[in-house]
Amino acid sequence: MLTAAFAALYAVLVFAFAGLSFGIVQVRVADALIPLSILLGWPAVFGVTIGCAIANIVTPLPSVIADVTFGSIANFIASISAWRVSLLKVGRAGELFGCIIATLTVTFIVGTYLAAVTAMDPWVWYTGVGGGSIISISILGFALLNILRGLKIRMVSS
Repeated sequence: MLTAAFAALYAVLVFAFAGLSFGIVQVRVADALIPLSILLGWPAVFGVTIGCAIANIVTPLPSVIADVTFGSIANFIASISAWRVSLLKVGRAGELFGCIIATLTVTFIVGTYLAAVTAMDPWVWYTGVGGGSIISISILGFALLNILRGLKIRMVSS
């Protein structure tokens, strides 16, 4: 049930902010949900992965198949990495480091496949996707994580 809620929320946020979600500069507000895997584990991991697949079906980019496939893979790896990395260190520093790892993961994977699909310089995509991911994952996502942590949302232990 929680996985479905995350998937739906992710897709709705991408659609609601479509002007920011696609393009060279991507501030994908929905990616703020990725760090919630630190608190909620598998339901959040699978939710942001499925939600990305659904949302990327309407991509304006040249290859829907690449965007659905590799965008979802990026979200899966980013959210599971954030979750696992946060377990290495205690407290907010580990969670912030998890957000940074998720940001770098999304930036590299999405930037690389979009450069291949569009035949543009990868650094154009790394800059645009990376800047947006800093805002959405490392700033908005980390803030959301702390708000939910303050509400005493139960943390997964495995």
